[in-house]
Amino acid sequence: LVSGTANAGGLGILASATMTYEELDRAIVEVKGRTDQPFGVNLRADAGDAADRCDLLIRHGVKVASFALAPKQDLIKKLKDHGIVVMPSVGLPRHAEKVASWGADAVMIQGGEGGGHTGSVPTTLLLPTVLDAVDIPVVAAGGFFDGRGLAAALSYGAAGIGMGTRFLLTADSAVPQAVKELYLSHDVNGTVVTAKVDGMPHRMLRTPLVEEIEETSAVKRLAPTVRRTLEFKRSSGMSWLDLAKDGRAMKRTQGRTLAQMTLAANTPTMLKAGLVDGDTTAGVLASGQVVGVLDDLPTCEELVDRVVTEAAACLRRTATHLT
Repeated sequence: LVSGTANAGGLGILASATMTYEELDRAIVEVKGRTDQPFGVNLRADAGDAADRCDLLIRHGVKVASFALAPKQDLIKKLKDHGIVVMPSVGLPRHAEKVASWGADAVMIQGGEGGGHTGSVPTTLLLPTVLDAVDIPVVAAGGFFDGRGLAAALSYGAAGIGMGTRFLLTADSAVPQAVKELYLSHDVNGTVVTAKVDGMPHRMLRTPLVEEIEETSAVKRLAPTVRRTLEFKRSSGMSWLDLAKDGRAMKRTQGRTLAQMTLAANTPTMLKAGLVDGDTTAGVLASGQVVGVLDDLPTCEELVDRVVTEAAACLRRTATHLT
């Protein structure tokens, strides 16, 4: 999916949060073998080995480092010193101002319509406030799926758009076909935001599993949470000390409680169960609200061409009306 997006003219981002260091190393090599176009890697800024992973990006000559949380100032400087574009994701104007003052090259904002961890402010309000707060490029995400959205974001002043759910539902995506078809069966009311999976607001498909989690008490969720924590420890290869260090980092950077940090171990395991293993009965399926307006599985090339062509037509039409 990363190489397909890059070859189509977009910026493919390799999601590495659930990868071990060795898996990330191999994945970067594989992507480089599939494309000679620029691509990025998304990193967890609070991971215990974040510095080592940044060194890995430098060694492989990766062009863009994106972060779900703001990286430390010294990491931003190190990456920039080696010619890597640093693009943290932010949810508030003050966060954008902070990372801009630390030297970030760009920021990505995600409005409440977006899938996965998300806030409550819609993109149409978040985007202009962040654009007013900083003078670095702003990429908008949350609610985008076609050329009209790209044209609208560019009109606001954004540098471009990010589309997660739309690219997940492409022919190039490795998500199992049955899972893709499940996504396409949902309407615009087919997602729900819950904090009961990992302690943070998380937009996902409304499935029987999610409904059950929503209705289950904290006591009944305890045993599955502990089981998934152990499963995540085994699959990630992390030691208890590494998990403890990551937990301290979460508490320091995000203010998570002990219960939230324990729940956070659910996310990689449950996302993998659904999106990788195809087990829709045991996994959670992150999704933006745009899932309700999608009805096809184009290739990345078809999608990018379609979005750019439609956006150009929209902008030309708008320019004609204004003149």
